[in-house]
Amino acid sequence: MTTRLRKAADRGRARTDWLDSRHTFSFGEYHDPAHMGFGPLRVINEDRVAPGGGFPTHGHRDMEIISYVLGGALEHRDSLGTGSVIRPGDVQRMSAGSGIRHSEFNASKTEPVHFLQIWVMPDTPGLAPGYEQKSFTDEQKHGRWLSMASPDGLGGAVRVQAPLRMLATRLNVGEAVSHALAPGRIAWLQLARGSAVFEGLDLEAGDGVAITAPGDLTLTGAAAGTEALLFDMAP
Repeated sequence: MTTRLRKAADRGRARTDWLDSRHTFSFGEYHDPAHMGFGPLRVINEDRVAPGGGFPTHGHRDMEIISYVLGGALEHRDSLGTGSVIRPGDVQRMSAGSGIRHSEFNASKTEPVHFLQIWVMPDTPGLAPGYEQKSFTDEQKHGRWLSMASPDGLGGAVRVQAPLRMLATRLNVGEAVSHALAPGRIAWLQLARGSAVFEGLDLEAGDGVAITAPGDLTLTGAAAGTEALLFDMAP
């Protein structure tokens, strides 16, 4: 198995009066030729939005955009007429396709919102835009890898139009989960909160690991309430 660690502190950063964003891959004014994405993964941004702050209406094309809320509540509006509030446990998939406009705001005037913004390159350009949102409990994720997004939507996952599965787990100290990465696939592990040990690597919140060879991947929790995402994908 071949792994490469991406430490949280080495990520790019953008700060305004309402936003603190950490960029795993190149994004906006942050450009790092060594970190332009991984497989179909193009963006993993860890965003913290202050009360009353948010992203005003803007457009996207040809991108599968997944929002995964860790704390607070994120309000979404788009040109399809969708309006929703995304909370911890919710997964939102917006397919930009041939073009979509949307806004995202902190739904609270008093509490910050903390979420991961994930962009995935679609299989085919110019598809019809779309939206989907599903809810999952901590109990469903506890001690197992739960499918949150996939091309087939099996197990209640949101559908993505890309060769990628996004799985999530919750672990306490000493609890472990494994995933068999098949030949011809690659994976990215993102530790969302807590701390863990992965294939001999000590991970803290915000760390990511690129995996480029098949094998059994084992993650062991090192703190209560540890939460991680795993992206199993075609290169």
